Amino acid sequence: MGKTTRFDAAGYLDTDERQAAYITAALETGDADFVRDALGLVARARGISGIAKSADLNRESLYKALGENGNPEFGTIMRVLNALGLKLSVRPAEPKRPAKKRRAA
Repeated sequence: MGKTTRFDAAGYLDTDERQAAYITAALETGDADFVRDALGLVARARGISGIAKSADLNRESLYKALGENGNPEFGTIMRVLNALGLKLSVRPAEPKRPAKKRRAA
């Protein structure tokens, strides 16, 4: 049987553009857990110790906040984004199309 290795997506987030696109995709889902996980993955791809230092956070605290059971405060999210050299922005949501009314028979 062949030897397997653990898959780590951080290895594929090797450019600023890929990292920004991944976090943007996570934000667009509206899933807070996905956003937290994406930030953690990008932070690991860049080196979590350096990101923690740039964000003026303790490395262990950052691991905990961005870990599977973490629930980071919004201020922590903003500090991590800033340390990553990223900005959070908003744009209008796509308008929802009204449901078509059925005509009575």
